[in-house]
Amino acid sequence: MINASNFIENDKFSLNLTKLFNRTKTSNSTYTLLLESKLPNKDLHSYLGNFAAMYLLLVAARVHLDFFNLIASLKIKAYSCTTKSITTMVEPTGKKLKVSALCELCHARKAVMKRPKNLQKLCKECFYNVFETEIHHTITDAKLFEYGDKVAIGASGGKDSTVLASIMKTLNERYNYGLHLVLLSIDEGIKGYRDDSLATVKRNQKQYDMDLEIVSYKDLYNWSMDEIVSCAGIRSSCTYCGVLRRQALDRGAAKLGINHVVTGHNADDMAETVLMNLLRGDTARLDKSCSILTQSPGSPMKRSKPFKYTYQKEIVLYAHYKKLDYFSTECTYAPESFRGSVRELLKSLEAVRPSCIMDIIYSGEHLVLAPKKKKVTRQYKNKKKIAETHSEQEINPDGSVSLSKPKLADGNRCEKCGYLSSNKICKACMLLAGLELNRPKVTIDSNAAIDGAAKLSKTLEQLSF
Repeated sequence: MINASNFIENDKFSLNLTKLFNRTKTSNSTYTLLLESKLPNKDLHSYLGNFAAMYLLLVAARVHLDFFNLIASLKIKAYSCTTKSITTMVEPTGKKLKVSALCELCHARKAVMKRPKNLQKLCKECFYNVFETEIHHTITDAKLFEYGDKVAIGASGGKDSTVLASIMKTLNERYNYGLHLVLLSIDEGIKGYRDDSLATVKRNQKQYDMDLEIVSYKDLYNWSMDEIVSCAGIRSSCTYCGVLRRQALDRGAAKLGINHVVTGHNADDMAETVLMNLLRGDTARLDKSCSILTQSPGSPMKRSKPFKYTYQKEIVLYAHYKKLDYFSTECTYAPESFRGSVRELLKSLEAVRPSCIMDIIYSGEHLVLAPKKKKVTRQYKNKKKIAETHSEQEINPDGSVSLSKPKLADGNRCEKCGYLSSNKICKACMLLAGLELNRPKVTIDSNAAIDGAAKLSKTLEQLSF
């Protein structure tokens, strides 16, 4: 039995049980931190939480002692416990707290959440530590940055980009990444949605003390997203926006002299992309869709996703507990798109199997496609004549004729806009060319279709009858 007199020295109360725990050969740093801390003898009742935490640690380390006699000798009658197990603990407020309600990491504070990833019960402080440490390991394992890099953070004002800006600033200061961080925002031109989110980005600029650059679709392409949806339809809105936004981020970063852009794509977004490619039969994109760092050959621009293994629910919980300032409204066009349907499917799967998100990402990373078989065709005697007849001819600027079609590779420039492309015309210019054919020659003032669904729904919400 441990005598209470061993804990009282020179009118000071201490929890120095290092020697006792060394006998248990435990290596948990949590135990060591608690045991090496010494507390003054001011009011023993204020340290009831420390007593309970110490007892739980003793039980976890399988150290058998008469803890009840220990606290009785110190004249503390706050909670009932035995040498084998503890059923309830009394907080200083007098409220009984079950052991099952304690944090599974520190065993000292009340758990406030269950991690969606593994259903582990954590308190706020432990959740902050685990969340930030996992993202730090993701960054260091993938070697995303080098000391002194200038990095642009894709900021939309939503929860993902706001948490990303907060995390990058915190980790940059804590682990000395040596990064110069800049906020880069894209104005797609969605009235009633993007204007409000840009106001949030401007507040984040002041909160995190970062520079801000805003690039708009209207300035780059002479099209706003509302005009694109009114012309091409809402079902293909994400297709247009994804291509144009990716190019706008690269152009905005190049304008600032930055060659690395980080985005807030999380594990849910990665799993959705894998499912979309599978459902569309677009297996060629599976490899790039799961990469944490992407870079086109011949291009200095890199894009990385530090939230690749972070669940969306955990990002929301982090923003909620940290009380971050973010814009919570979803894009008006997103639910009607194909990605919105895939998102609903993924949520249904996650309700049955919470680990399905990580499983889908793992499957996409390790899925190996079989090599394509070459088609065997019959050989004709006049194959040379047929080849000469159907061969493409290109007239050079000097008037000469090129008999062979040049093979384009990554790193070439688009003939229209000068953006990097593996084809003569980049994907953005091809989409915009199709829109120009359907652009109305005459527009009607205050047309609700062009103003956008976001502004229309916002106006209807303000109506009163």
